Amino acid sequence: MSEAIFLLGLSFLLVVVCLTILLLTAIPTFQELGKAASSIIRLADTLTRELPATLEAIRMTGLELSELSDELNQGAKSAGEAVKQVNDGLKGVRQGASSASIATKSAFAGIKAGLKSLGRPRSQRRTDPYRENLRSNNKPLRDLDGSREDEDDIDDISSQDRLITPDDMRSEGFMGDLAPED
Repeated sequence: MSEAIFLLGLSFLLVVVCLTILLLTAIPTFQELGKAASSIIRLADTLTRELPATLEAIRMTGLELSELSDELNQGAKSAGEAVKQVNDGLKGVRQGASSASIATKSAFAGIKAGLKSLGRPRSQRRTDPYRENLRSNNKPLRDLDGSREDEDDIDDISSQDRLITPDDMRSEGFMGDLAPED
């Protein structure tokens, strides 16, 4: 039995030696774990202080980026509208230039016709076709507008007891002074 007690004592001794070695190696490990825990506490404290400000800055940056993109979209739209207005303005200028060209050509044609008609004698004395149109039922001109005219003028108008028709107006030409043979 003494052998069993000896083996039992030896196993206790081996268990004590193993526990001692385990404790000796665990102490530095526990110290390192303590240091890691304090580092984690400091990190958590720093995150508690710094993270909300950083997150707020990130959120503000996102809002600023969305505002900038909206402004860029509005700028692009306004630039497109400006280009459209410039294009419409150019179209208006082209149309105005075309109208001015036509008006200039018409004015030159009128001046040319006027210069041609100045060189020719008048065929007969004519009255104003619009006043003649106002006359109706052989009433003298003074009865229509209430003014007195020279007796010679009234006799000339009375002798022409007809109304001017649109065909007569067309046959007189653009200037109205030209004789029918012109």
